[in-house]
Amino acid sequence: MLNFLRYVLATILGLFIFFFLGALIMVGIVAASASKGDVTVAENSVLELKLDKAIVEREQENPFGDLSLGFFSMSSGDGLDQIKASIRRAKTDDNVKGIFLNMRFVDAGMGKLEEIRDELIDFKESGKFIVSYGDMTNEKAYYLSSVADKIYLNPMGTLEFNGISSEVFFFKGTLEKLDIKPEIFKVGDFKSAVEPFFLDKMSEANREQMTSFLNSINDYQLRKIAEARGKTYEELKKVSDEVLVREAEDAKTHGLATDIGYYDEAIDYMKEQIGIESDKKLQLVSLAKYKKVKDAEKSGSAKNRIAVIYAEGDIVDGEGGDDEIGSTRYAEAIRNARMDKKVKAVVLRINSPGGSALASDVMWREIQETRKVKPVIASMSDVAASGGYYMAMGCDTIVAHPNTITGSIGVFGIVPNFEGFFKNKMGITVDRVSTGNHSDMPTVTRAMTPFEKEIVQREINKIYEVFTQKAADGRGMSQDELKKFASGRVWSGIEAKERNLVDVHGGLEKAIEIAAARVGIEDDYRIKELPRRKTFLEEMLGESGSQVKERAVKAELGQLYPMYQMYKKVENMQGIQTRMPYELIIQ
Repeated sequence: MLNFLRYVLATILGLFIFFFLGALIMVGIVAASASKGDVTVAENSVLELKLDKAIVEREQENPFGDLSLGFFSMSSGDGLDQIKASIRRAKTDDNVKGIFLNMRFVDAGMGKLEEIRDELIDFKESGKFIVSYGDMTNEKAYYLSSVADKIYLNPMGTLEFNGISSEVFFFKGTLEKLDIKPEIFKVGDFKSAVEPFFLDKMSEANREQMTSFLNSINDYQLRKIAEARGKTYEELKKVSDEVLVREAEDAKTHGLATDIGYYDEAIDYMKEQIGIESDKKLQLVSLAKYKKVKDAEKSGSAKNRIAVIYAEGDIVDGEGGDDEIGSTRYAEAIRNARMDKKVKAVVLRINSPGGSALASDVMWREIQETRKVKPVIASMSDVAASGGYYMAMGCDTIVAHPNTITGSIGVFGIVPNFEGFFKNKMGITVDRVSTGNHSDMPTVTRAMTPFEKEIVQREINKIYEVFTQKAADGRGMSQDELKKFASGRVWSGIEAKERNLVDVHGGLEKAIEIAAARVGIEDDYRIKELPRRKTFLEEMLGESGSQVKERAVKAELGQLYPMYQMYKKVENMQGIQTRMPYELIIQ
């Protein structure tokens, strides 16, 4: 009887899941079909940018993007590619009279912010207006808003303008409580990715490098804001350091806002600029809608392609997921670009803190082979450090933003010893039979012997020597000269250019421009994006289960979710790593 009930319940559950997924697929097909139709924009419209989703390099196809079913949200991040394309399209769209930046908090790295801001500045050359409104505005959002013609701040609102910072979590105390002893192997005084496992605060070397690159980024952005607002760097540095903007009126007093007003007042101002009567509705076009507007026919010869290979996420061995740089998948993408006769040049777009040393080297090799037959240009986004720099260092030219985070040329490895945890915390003991003194190496159930430690450290040293030699060759420097800037040290894009670690400051378009010029095709080309992204249907059928689980965990853990992410990254690490500090979050 019980077995019968189990079968009945299992059948009911299976039918429920079948019909639920079937309904989602049908809605997706309908939504996808609808999205393919031409979207029209009314006259005298304004493009509204909220940028309230995480901004990723490339937008994923998702017909459910605006749906939300509790923790099972189908919302995806906004693609930097689509944001820039929409701003560019609005510049020449006669129906769009301006842009409304209606933002609170922007979830994007510094490199992506720079590219959006540059597009906004270019948009203003059309003579159209940009108006910003905020009630609670963080520094990233304000960095974009600073280019606006009018900046409205709610009378009861707040504007964060007190500099940038970054926090590092340390797990030494946790490991001691759990009786877990990590064996640390590294090369480089500044290779701080391992510090959280054996220190309870930053080393002096790590504090030095973080202070240096954070100040470099902060000073750069203050100068850009000062230029946009007609202020001096010294004035804004004083405002920031002394936290002189505490209330809305303070922002206007110090020239960071042009008007203290409510949302409706910002709307009324735009109506006035367009010539719409005050009692009429202003047509605000959302980014979600505007990015579906059909572009003009692509110009350029179909025989000339520039391949843009988007490499975003942690570097891992094998295929990897869509949010990872899997060496197998990306080596194939680089190889395909090399073998494609229509592809005349390659741009490698990198946004990665690094990862597997082996995977990084596999992709480096494919880049070297490709350079023999066509130019390869690296474009650094928010971060291209350690393994990310490993990918870039072999390219013909490296393009980075002044506020890109890069460098971190160093290597590390961690071998945890769980013997004490198993025995003292779990009551588990381990015994073994081996054919040799080190047959069980590597193992996490006993302490390593001095001989075994020496073997691992020698391997770390070897990889560091290979890394620095290849970097030196790529940069046209001696190995000894390059090592002065290595040791795992992280640099801003400004600092990196001063040390010949990058060549040019600029964004993705600058890298594409350089690539086109190298092969003499200027504007006569089209872009080919690699690797191929999975369709929404492929994503939903292939990974819906893991995505549901991930969203459920995120909903349950709340603010503790970043800690869970760190744990998962450590769990997934295999082999020797070339990466920067785990979660370098600038806020």
